[in-house]
Order: sequence, then structure tokens, then C-alpha cells
Amino acid sequence: MNKNLYNIVKIVAAVIGVIGIIMLVRVVMAGDDVIKSDEAVQTSVVDPFVTFTRIVLILTTILAVVFSIWNLIKNPALLKRALLSLAVLGGLLAIAYFWSNGDAVTDKFGAIIKDGEAGPISRRVGTLIKYTYILGLIGLVCVLWGSFKGLFSNK
Repeated sequence: MNKNLYNIVKIVAAVIGVIGIIMLVRVVMAGDDVIKSDEAVQTSVVDPFVTFTRIVLILTTILAVVFSIWNLIKNPALLKRALLSLAVLGGLLAIAYFWSNGDAVTDKFGAIIKDGEAGPISRRVGTLIKYTYILGLIGLVCVLWGSFKGLFSNK
């Protein structure tokens, strides 16, 4: 990134930070009780803060996605690796899907909990829970492998 663009980004980030701090100070100065009880204060203090936060979140998300896609287009080797990684994640999701079942969710006494009926929603939830377990296990193994490898390195 050239120096001028870097300075512009730094200035924009500082302006966004200052605006956020000013809005946060307004919320703190209004106080919890007043914000909870007075709708006019909510509208004048909290709503602009929430709107500003949403705008910043949407803009940063769009910029991150656009620049990531742009970088992948410019670098075909990275695109190939990214697609391979997505295929591996899809395979792990398929494993989690076939591992889960659509059985009813029960409590410790065997009674079906509220909204825990058997069916596709129960299977999707079970799939995502098992997918999280798989990814967490892979992450844990990688961290432990890195630590183990670091113990025996010659550096």
C-alpha cells in the first residue's frame, strides 16, 4: 500500500474512532436509568449510535469481502488453495451431517424438551454442533502439534 493511501486510511479510521467515542460518551452521560425509561433519549442518543455502528459494520464487511475477492482474482494460486479449503470444509460438514441424526432432544429424564421434536431442524442443529466439535478438535490438534514441534526444534 502506498504512503498516501495508508495516510488516508489512518485518518478515516481516526475519524470513525472519534465519532464512536463521542457517541459512546453521549450514551454514558445519559445514564442507564434515563435510557431505559425515556423514549426520547433513546431516540436521540442510542439510535444514532446503533445506526453508526451498523453502517461501519456493513462498510467494513463489504470492503473485506471485495478486497479478498480482488486478491483471489489477482492471484490464481491463492484462488486454487481457497477453493480446496472450501471443499475440505464442505467435506467435514458432510461428515457432520451424516454423523448427526434427527432424533428428538430430551432432558436427563428422557422427556422431550420444548421445541426439541425430531425432524430436519433437530438434524441441522446436531450437524452444526458436531461440525463445531470437528473444527475445534482440528484446531486443538494443530495447536498441540505446533507446541510439540516447538519443543524439539533446534532454533
